[in-house]
Amino acid sequence: MGDPFIRHIALLGFEKRFVPSQHYVYMFLVKWQDLSEKVVYRRFTDIYEFHKILKEMFPIEAGDINPENRIIPHLPAPRWFDGQRTAESRQGTLTEYCNALMGLPVKISRCSHLLDFFKVRPDDLKLPADSQVKKPETYLMPKDGKTNAADITGPIILQTYRAIADYEKSSGTEMALASGDVVDVVEKSESGWWFCQMKSKRGWVPASYLEPLDSPDEAEDPEPNYAGEPYVTIKAYTAMEEDEVSLGEGETIDVIHKLLDGWWVVRKDDITGYFPSMYLQKSGQDLAQARRQIKSRGAPPRRSSIRNAHSIHQRSRKRLSQDTYRRNSVRYLQQRRRPARPGTQSAEAPLHEQRQTERAKPQPAVPPRPSADLILHRCSESTKRKLASAV
Repeated sequence: MGDPFIRHIALLGFEKRFVPSQHYVYMFLVKWQDLSEKVVYRRFTDIYEFHKILKEMFPIEAGDINPENRIIPHLPAPRWFDGQRTAESRQGTLTEYCNALMGLPVKISRCSHLLDFFKVRPDDLKLPADSQVKKPETYLMPKDGKTNAADITGPIILQTYRAIADYEKSSGTEMALASGDVVDVVEKSESGWWFCQMKSKRGWVPASYLEPLDSPDEAEDPEPNYAGEPYVTIKAYTAMEEDEVSLGEGETIDVIHKLLDGWWVVRKDDITGYFPSMYLQKSGQDLAQARRQIKSRGAPPRRSSIRNAHSIHQRSRKRLSQDTYRRNSVRYLQQRRRPARPGTQSAEAPLHEQRQTERAKPQPAVPPRPSADLILHRCSESTKRKLASAV
């Protein structure tokens, strides 16, 4: 299998910890050559010590002999006092530093010093105890990788979910669950695998095994999009349930509903059905990376396949039936294919827009109600006398 090496190092964010005293640690997701993913925590002082030793090991590449030969990236020294704003502003620097490390010659990027520093340590697996007075505050890295000290708004509040059944992990990157376990969700991936942490454990968990503690009707899934997004299948799948669809590799389909559990509703011609999102890819994206993810974990299980599931909610979330998806999709396709008549609303316009257009049309004018004097003027003389006597 060859010697181990690191494929990529990604900075996830940092944590503010209070035991034994207030300090900050950075969270790194380390991806190894065997496709395993490990989360490690390092203080900036530790990172800087690693950096100094690396320079001593490779003085030529560090520019100690000739500054023009330096290829090892720079890293600023720690400050006398590192506060929260400093920890926040360093994230961009550390991201560039790790990217530069992975781009160095193999003798540096795969040296034992670098590999040992990013290996999982016992402290990385030891989460703070529940009995602590103040738990760590987690600050996640922005998606675009850009940080600004002025943008600090407070710690990220991780969402809490509960396991509805026992789950046995099938790889080292996953986390086993027992029914009733409560986990904090760090990342929700479109693949249907969520990265969670619980006490002293961390790992990927199928979203189908989790339910929110607050409400079963938590509106997280987006609304269906019957116009559809074009995707290509990168792996064949044979339907196991009636509401699923079988597709071969390389087929072009439309995704009409992206569900967070990783099973999306797709349309092929006039047929709709569930299909694992891990087996779908947009054109132009990295196909090799998607195939590695499939090899590492595969598609998550569907909730309908879970036995002995126990929910704490009396009323579960209601999802659209496959028949509803099919009828709405067929109706949309028929409207799109129907040519629009001159002077009429386009069939491709959403129904709610058509209703708004109808309401906006000018209504025929209602004649004003005649006044009492005008009515009396039009009456006959006999009617006038009767009215006068009645008064």
